[in-house]
Amino acid sequence: MTTRTHDGSAGDVDYGTIGSGYSTYRRPDGRIARFIARALGDGRTVLNVGAGAGSYENIGGTVTAVEPSASMRAQRPTGLAPAVDAVAENLPFADGSFDAAMTLFSVHQWSDVTAGLREMRRVTSGPVVILTCDPTLVRDFWLYAYAPEVLDTEARRYPSVDEIVAALGGDSTIEAVPIPLDCTDGFNEAYYGRPEMLLDPAARQACSAWSFVDDNVRENFDRTLRRDLEAGAWDERFGHLRTRPTYEGSLVVIRVTPEGWPTVLSEG
Repeated sequence: MTTRTHDGSAGDVDYGTIGSGYSTYRRPDGRIARFIARALGDGRTVLNVGAGAGSYENIGGTVTAVEPSASMRAQRPTGLAPAVDAVAENLPFADGSFDAAMTLFSVHQWSDVTAGLREMRRVTSGPVVILTCDPTLVRDFWLYAYAPEVLDTEARRYPSVDEIVAALGGDSTIEAVPIPLDCTDGFNEAYYGRPEMLLDPAARQACSAWSFVDDNVRENFDRTLRRDLEAGAWDERFGHLRTRPTYEGSLVVIRVTPEGWPTVLSEG
């Protein structure tokens, strides 16, 4: 059974509490959007599950959004259609209703990942596309040196790539997504070369893993990172990242299609 908060959020995060600045700090990045659009293909109707404030919904097709959090639905731009109040584990659509479906930075927050993905497969005739992080790579990021509790939390929350593929069935492709240095979608790894950004509490709040750690962890992170930036210690160890155009971290796009569908993605 899916438990929902007073805000309607389903899963392990209450976006009524942490989601107020989401549309400011988690703005879609066009370069990441191209990976998602290519994986979706040319489907005319697209389902977006865990749609949040509507990021990446302008990448093609007619999008139907599903979002259980009232505060996130309220942040959707006026140009987007209202989102359906529902959860991934119980989608209110008939079998095969959509040509394609996507869920972006959402699957790790669901109460029952397998049930939600099977629902997405049920209502989708073509590719199901998941933008997520590979939990086996999450701890490789420099943040682990300053707030290991945050990345330990992320590694526990994200389902494995194998788990996602198994739940959807069919044929799969997994593609690493390079993160640009000036990425506008402010998840933790988006700041790989801009550590000062994570000293902003509002930027951290837009990354849900920070809501699972206590004030001591946040205060220790702030204190030690500030100290190392002022002393030059961060730059001595990680400063090469400041000029790296892209960073290949844990971000991946997983595309799963029914057996017999093409799995090779066209260039574009």
